[in-house]
Parts: sequence; structure tokens; C-alpha cells
Amino acid sequence: MAHYFEIKKNKKGEFVAYFKYNKESIFWTEGYSSKAGAKNAIASVLKNGPGAETRDET
Repeated sequence: MAHYFEIKKNKKGEFVAYFKYNKESIFWTEGYSSKAGAKNAIASVLKNGPGAETRDET
């Protein structure tokens, strides 16, 4: 699969969820103190993301 979520620890030891496409990071979350927090962020994107509107402010 070309796109996926990946959970990694940052330099502060926090858990961060990355959304990647072809191994390139497209966006990432803030750092969470627990892996469960990062997993909840992923669940929120999956739940709320598909219906999100696009705003063009150019």
C-alpha cells in the first residue's frame, strides 16, 4: 500500500503519528505522552477526515 500511518517516538520521547505516502511524510501530529494518544489521533483523522471541506484562501 502506498499510504499508511506510522507511530514513532520523537527526540523528547513522545509518540507522534505520521501519515506517509510512498515513504514520504505528508503530515504528522503533535507529540503524545502515550501511544494510545497517537492511536486516538489516527482514529480521529480516519473518522473526521473524509468529510472535511477544502478551503482555498488564495
